Amino acid sequence: MKHTPTISAEFEDHLKQNNMTLAQFAEYSGVHQRTLSNWITQHRPVSVEQLDRITLAMDLPEGHLYDLYIENYIIDLPPNMRRIEPLLYRCAELDKLDAISRMVGHIMDNPLYASRLFEIAESLFAQGRHAAALLLYENVAEVEKYQHSERLAVCQYRIFTIQIGDNQNQNVRAASIFEAFVERLDEIDQLDALKDLANVYRSLRKWDKVDEMARKMRGKAEIQYSMKHQQKNRKNRQREKETRGPLFGYIAYADLLCASVYEAQGDYQQALQYTYAYANLDWVNETDEDTLHWIKMFQDWAQCNTYINKLLSGDTRVLPDYIEYIAASKVDKEMITKLLNVMFAANRFQLDVNHVLERFEMHIDSFVQMGQPSSDMYTKQVIPEQLARFEYELAYYYLYRSMYNDGFKYLMYAMLKSHIINNETYFINCMGLFLHFQDYAVPETKAEFLNLIEKVWMNNVEKNGTADHRG
Repeated sequence: MKHTPTISAEFEDHLKQNNMTLAQFAEYSGVHQRTLSNWITQHRPVSVEQLDRITLAMDLPEGHLYDLYIENYIIDLPPNMRRIEPLLYRCAELDKLDAISRMVGHIMDNPLYASRLFEIAESLFAQGRHAAALLLYENVAEVEKYQHSERLAVCQYRIFTIQIGDNQNQNVRAASIFEAFVERLDEIDQLDALKDLANVYRSLRKWDKVDEMARKMRGKAEIQYSMKHQQKNRKNRQREKETRGPLFGYIAYADLLCASVYEAQGDYQQALQYTYAYANLDWVNETDEDTLHWIKMFQDWAQCNTYINKLLSGDTRVLPDYIEYIAASKVDKEMITKLLNVMFAANRFQLDVNHVLERFEMHIDSFVQMGQPSSDMYTKQVIPEQLARFEYELAYYYLYRSMYNDGFKYLMYAMLKSHIINNETYFINCMGLFLHFQDYAVPETKAEFLNLIEKVWMNNVEKNGTADHRG
């Protein structure tokens, strides 16, 4: 039979090894002597706060005794949330995910604790402790998977939000799983969920899904906006649940998304019609400062996208005005998108934009080197995908103009970014472009590219379990 060690025994060993009395340790640790005595003689558990003081006084790392505490006072005993809850929060702070998994597995033997565990998960999520929160959401979702509850839908929304990352294949799976739960969310939460899904599908260039999410979002937002103003003058009206952004913005953003769908399909005239729609927001009733800020944002996006659609449709006369517009804009997450469209037009219509690249050289270097880290779903998903395309378009432009050093430099950036976001199409495009110009690459450049390709291949072998026949 396996002997399970106890914290109290380890504590007593510490006293003996350091020749300390209980009174001396109590004074040193700040934990009352009677509490320590009851812990040793009556096996009465100390609180997590007291355990942390004891751990510190024993000169042990934070959380060192948590596994024993869980073994001694939580596992195989009826769940005691007064004891478990503070330990969950502390384990989350210390990123002790294995300890959290053990406790949660113990708690969820009784589904009645799902509600409290969900509340703790929501608190951890709000604190930004997403890895710990994910474990709780997944367990609650598993317990409630056969119920059509809003809580289950919220769990799936949080799981989706946490799991979305650099891997585009994983993002496809996460989005497709969550999509089935959107209709179970609160009507207001549905708007943010549809917007987040649309932005993920936009980064994946799944335009049919972007169009579907945008039209659903628009319809729901129009209903909510109409209801809001019908109820505006009612007395004793309950406080409305708030969306992340202004309610009218979901209607306008749906038009922006539809415009991006038509732009991607090459239907620039239809894209312009949707662009004009979100540029004209005279129907908005609100006049507060936040509303005026968002109206100005949409009008600015519309001005930018009007230039883009005219430019990509072949009206290259607008390029100088578009360049001046970019120069006058503040440097933000949208600048990479604006410059990407310049490169699209340059490569499509064989335009010389060397002067543009020189003008924005510092900004381009900053974007390429530093990336665009953010917790916002649009910035986190759409911008990295656009950065990979921008680097590819730069490489294409330079290589076809015999500027091989710059061309291969940006091609390597594009390949790395494509590998990071796990976009096989972009990576293959980069490989094709490299092979087309490989005769112009110096030996060092060839070696660098081949090393990257071999590294990607080896990662795929390891990940997918492909047979490796090396002798």
